[in-house]
Amino acid sequence: MIVTIFKNDCFHAVACYILFTVILHSDSFILLMNDILMILMQSQITIPVWLCVIICIVTVMYMLVTPLTLTAMILERYVAICMPLRYEELCSTHRSVHCILIIHTLSLFPCMVDYSIFFASVEQNVYKQQQLCSLQTFIIHRGQGHLKSALHQFYFLVMCIVIAFCYFKILKVAKTAAGEDKESTSKALRTVALHAFQLLLCLIQLWSPFIEAAVFHIDLKMFVTVRFINYFCSNITPRCLSSLISGFRDDKLFHVLKKNMFFLQKLKE
Repeated sequence: MIVTIFKNDCFHAVACYILFTVILHSDSFILLMNDILMILMQSQITIPVWLCVIICIVTVMYMLVTPLTLTAMILERYVAICMPLRYEELCSTHRSVHCILIIHTLSLFPCMVDYSIFFASVEQNVYKQQQLCSLQTFIIHRGQGHLKSALHQFYFLVMCIVIAFCYFKILKVAKTAAGEDKESTSKALRTVALHAFQLLLCLIQLWSPFIEAAVFHIDLKMFVTVRFINYFCSNITPRCLSSLISGFRDDKLFHVLKKNMFFLQKLKE
């Protein structure tokens, strides 16, 4: 999907495809980093703490990039249906780039708040030590887990409010629309509902660290097993499903993907 979008200029100036590309990059990066962390954990390979800090900060940040980008895509649909005359102004390529920067800044904020406590609590020599790398390693105070949970719950509450607002606004327009406008607004409603489902999948992923944190303090072997199960149930499955649903549902992107796949089949033959 990433290759298809980058190779076709028709996707480069449309806000929804720009944002969808951010989701593809985010999900791909999260899957890659989770693969690395899982291999290190299963193989009992230790790495320097300073390297683990960098990996975990970037990984935690990108966990929020996808749900925030989904929320931005819902707002894009709201503007397209409820404010069509201002769509080109509000959803231009320039504004989309600004939106991506805001998304990454908002994603980084909870991460930096959480890890600032760790930075302030440990001595400099700790960063040179070797240890197993895990997101739970840096939770050294009980309050960190509660703070992290509170920040994520606040973010998702705001995102849920945005979804509900956009859905009911589009629903209001759908009731008064007719003909082609009726079909367009109905599709927009289905898109908002789909993004809400994708946000739910992202929420499942955010639950797993709290489950792992509870098990981590009970038994390390059990923690490794639970982490392995969570890896498939709350990391791989939601990330793959989210991108596949959005990519295959879009008629324009799906048509180009089919052409590319057909070309690859002919090339193979």
